[in-house]
Amino acid sequence: MPFDRAHLPDPTTYFENQGLILKGPRSAKWKTTTCNFHGGSDSLRVNVASGAWVCMSCGEKGGDVLAYKMKVDGKEFVNAAKALGCWVDDGRPPVATKPTPLSPRQALSVMAFESTLAAVAAGNVANGVTLTDADRLRLMVAANRINRLVEAFA
Repeated sequence: MPFDRAHLPDPTTYFENQGLILKGPRSAKWKTTTCNFHGGSDSLRVNVASGAWVCMSCGEKGGDVLAYKMKVDGKEFVNAAKALGCWVDDGRPPVATKPTPLSPRQALSVMAFESTLAAVAAGNVANGVTLTDADRLRLMVAANRINRLVEAFA
């Protein structure tokens, strides 16, 4: 795999090299600094352990220094990873992956909702309740959504 998370720079060093002054107690996990996205002072919070960051004013956020690099420089994943030195070219051709319509967390949320709907409908049928046309149509929509998510993440 060409991307190696272990090669990401130390978050504190990276953000300080970007010209940001991280403020806060030495032992604090989250530090405060200026937000480069909207120019606000002391509104960007940076997690010095993971590199996660969030602006409390404009709402920009990311999970690590790679996400910050992508956002601040407008780079795609591979180019940002190469710029940070965490893209290791192993000589193999890149594996094509199809994009997913939702994040895994969002997909699980949809699956939970739709499967609950299907379980309720099944319980109603098991107890002799006749489903209305609208109920059957909604059940088909739920089945379709579940199948599409399975195809997207398979």
